[in-house]
Amino acid sequence: MKRHGNLYQQIISRENIEIAAQRARKRKTWQRAVKKFDEHRDERVMAIHDMLANHTFRTAQYKTKEIFEPKKRTIYILPFYPDRIVQHAIMNVLEPIWDGLLVETCYSCRKGKGQHKASARCMKYVKRYEFCYQFDIHKFYPSINHEILKKIIRKKIKDKGVLWLLDEIIDSNHSETNVPIGNYLSQWFGNIYMNELDRLIKEALKIGPYERYCDDFLIFGDNKAEMRRQGDIIEKFLNDKLRLTLSRKSLFHTYQGVDFIGYRHFHNGKLLVRKRTAKKIKRNIRALK
Repeated sequence: MKRHGNLYQQIISRENIEIAAQRARKRKTWQRAVKKFDEHRDERVMAIHDMLANHTFRTAQYKTKEIFEPKKRTIYILPFYPDRIVQHAIMNVLEPIWDGLLVETCYSCRKGKGQHKASARCMKYVKRYEFCYQFDIHKFYPSINHEILKKIIRKKIKDKGVLWLLDEIIDSNHSETNVPIGNYLSQWFGNIYMNELDRLIKEALKIGPYERYCDDFLIFGDNKAEMRRQGDIIEKFLNDKLRLTLSRKSLFHTYQGVDFIGYRHFHNGKLLVRKRTAKKIKRNIRALK
């Protein structure tokens, strides 16, 4: 596997930081922090460049808040300047590299993918196969192991400056696990972490009808006994190699309907909005009124 170097100077270039700032402020121009940044844009872009060039950048203290939709989660919030801009600057350069690693049927946080295409693929499999095996990870982002994540990153990246910066962000919450929900980078950390499982499923187990959205993933087939065997291998790999545990491992007939990414998918092509999703939509409509 080719490992990439000579990336850090691209990340810290003034031009890239300016693009990152523009992307980080998208749909947030009303925020006080964004307005303050815009008032001193040139000098703050230069300040970000300098702190990255001199390796003096340090991730700020996180603020947290609890949300309860669809379940209780802790969201971590970093300042717009410099942290969120820095994370966009990183991904401007690394996204094409990491996206090229991922299997076709990984749908989360990728350009040209997303929930609607994941749903269409799921419906295709529901119509074709008799059984679905559905898996979900218990507390996925809080369970991501830092050392394992760093080793995965080093399979593809060798630039010392980039590795220093990524390690600084990964270790910023001072624990052995957890990539904070709310960080732009965390979505991609999650994808490349689970890509290890994707490769096992597609290349070692050679399962064709497979798709994943974040930590929720499905395999389809017609041989129930073989699927149980595959499920045991998957669970062991998650436990032993990625130090993750399953919160769900369910093998069932597809005629029951497959509940995935907010919809229930049925053999006859019928697509129903999940009750929880429908309730959320109704609440949002009431709030708009």
